[in-house]
Amino acid sequence: MPIPRIAFEQLPADARRAVADKTGTVHHTETMTGGMNSGIASVLHTGSGPVFVKGIPADHHQVDAQRREAAVAPLLPASCPRLHWHIEAAGWSLLGYEVVHGRHADYAPGSADLPLVEAALTELQAVTAPADLDIKEAADRWKNYALPDVLHYFRGTALLHTDFAPDNILITGGRARLVDWAWPTRGAAWLDPGALALRLMEAGHSVEDALRFADRFPSWHDAEARALAAFSMASAALWREISEQSPAEWKQELASHAALLADYLAEDR
Repeated sequence: MPIPRIAFEQLPADARRAVADKTGTVHHTETMTGGMNSGIASVLHTGSGPVFVKGIPADHHQVDAQRREAAVAPLLPASCPRLHWHIEAAGWSLLGYEVVHGRHADYAPGSADLPLVEAALTELQAVTAPADLDIKEAADRWKNYALPDVLHYFRGTALLHTDFAPDNILITGGRARLVDWAWPTRGAAWLDPGALALRLMEAGHSVEDALRFADRFPSWHDAEARALAAFSMASAALWREISEQSPAEWKQELASHAALLADYLAEDR
């Protein structure tokens, strides 16, 4: 269920004061309407400049996802918005980000956004998730959807995003910015190109073209065929489960694309 959205002015006074201690005087605010997982999502115009503030009640069951965002922020490449601060005050967990004005990425075949998305993911592919960073392991995330004897393929040290819905890519200033780090994962680097390939199919790419795009990334190109097949089968099982729980058209379509991808890669095993 979406978290009810409130305006910045509806936060407790102590929470607003804690933000002002970081930003200077808040002159005016704009409440954002997109997204479902933030109780507050506002651009604040402040004494130190604009800042995007997103937050969630500290007792909400999804607050750990926001804390994971804060934990990975120092590791992220320039293609990701900068996190300026993370505070917990008056029962709220709040993140203050660099303001990025942009539009959602267009993944359609031939889109001029695709090289920008490729460049952003290439930057991310070079990032390692330290062993002491408390985030989910890829083998654990997919263990309910893959056979035990293939889970070792999912293990690795790369910092993964895994959710390349076009809403999570903002195009601005001639570059792609990767946002929404609620589910950072440690695992094999090729998993992210695989996740992106599925979204390209959703946008109208053939399975062959989507995989050719994934093949631009050395991690995917060099991965074992059995590893890629294992991931595609796990993705198909995951999206089949999601589609069985919800009639939403986009979920049904992604389940179909994931099944097609699994069938295609299974032929190469």
